[in-house]
Amino acid sequence: MGTPEFIRDLRTDIGHRLLFLPGVSAVVFDDQGRVLLVRRADNGEWTLVGGIPEPGEQPAEAAVREVWEETAVHCVPERVVLVETGEPVRYPNEDLCQYMSVCLRCRAVGGTARVNDEESVEVGWFELDALPPLREGAVNRIKLATAEGPAWFRPAAWTPPGA
Repeated sequence: MGTPEFIRDLRTDIGHRLLFLPGVSAVVFDDQGRVLLVRRADNGEWTLVGGIPEPGEQPAEAAVREVWEETAVHCVPERVVLVETGEPVRYPNEDLCQYMSVCLRCRAVGGTARVNDEESVEVGWFELDALPPLREGAVNRIKLATAEGPAWFRPAAWTPPGA
């Protein structure tokens, strides 16, 4: 789907200046414990499925929608894996964005993994010990999704005045 329409509309007003946006990603596992990955059309890298929620859309709904749109796999969210704000990203068209991301562990419940839109050139299920090259953030999210425990978040560095 690419850039959501509401962001394209905002860009007509603010140009390439920084936009702080919500983001979602999904670590989707099948019944064999394999993880679903997509090879991006824009840079050829393997990654988790992710995207931007539409205004008013819940993070879990956005994750399920993004997984379907990109891979034709039906999934159900099981738990929050991570919540964090990433570093700003400068895109080739000079747009600057920074994302507060919610990553969800999901379970595949139907569909057949395939390229389902123009954002990906390849889709596949991968054994955890045979992953293609991935950025550190994706590897970390997969590790957190396989571990038991609460959602990960960066500890607060800010303290109230006088505390």
